[in-house]
Amino acid sequence: MPGHLRLVGILALLFPAAPAQAQSDKDEFHWQRALAAGKTIEIVGVNGAIEAEGSPGREVEVSAVKKGRRSDPATITFNVVEHPDGVTICAVYPSDREPNECRPGGKGRMNTRDNDVDVAWTVRVPQGVLFSGRTVNGAISARKLTALAEARTVNGSITIETTSWATASTVNGSIDAWLGKAEWSGETRFSTVNGGITVYLPGSASTRVDASNVNGSLTTDFPLTIQGKWGPRRLSGTIGEGGRSLSLSTVNGSLELRRLQ
Repeated sequence: MPGHLRLVGILALLFPAAPAQAQSDKDEFHWQRALAAGKTIEIVGVNGAIEAEGSPGREVEVSAVKKGRRSDPATITFNVVEHPDGVTICAVYPSDREPNECRPGGKGRMNTRDNDVDVAWTVRVPQGVLFSGRTVNGAISARKLTALAEARTVNGSITIETTSWATASTVNGSIDAWLGKAEWSGETRFSTVNGGITVYLPGSASTRVDASNVNGSLTTDFPLTIQGKWGPRRLSGTIGEGGRSLSLSTVNGSLELRRLQ
């Protein structure tokens, strides 16, 4: 055996390769419970994507996986808060100052203290249960839902598909929404800064539309009764008989209002 191969063999015996690090059960979270139609399952994260999908079952199923680069995944805990409107589940990061707090409706406090742990969420949503997803750095996808959906992030795109209606906002990312009904009261909004917005509505929709952007086109499949001026950066008008308001706004991106096929 050549000398260099013999040396390699000796080093391998003295310093065996470390086994691949397996995912620890402590880095995973699982929660499952029946939730009545009309109640809300709310997911609150900071770093990480949220994926929700409608489920034929009767129970909400929530799973999350923590992964860190520099920071320890064990520093992130999960809080489950039950309240009259449903259940809010948060990924809680450590904080040097005031402790982070999990509260419904986005009213909690979530400071990461430069913690880079990513929490990836998977949610199964039964028929009639409302979904709310909130994060800061991550995309949100909510498909095949059957009730009101809400999605809010800062850095990430949003995709929503529901037989009901929805609202969504981000800063850096696009928004694509398929709404099976246009029966909201008051106003529903879709907003971003850097990204386009495409909203699909049923052909029977009746709503006032206010759409604005700076860089990008404005497109609609619906005949609009224009109110005021139709400019290159703003569109205001009414689909059908109105009765409610739909707001679409971005700075850098196109706005599209499409008819469901």
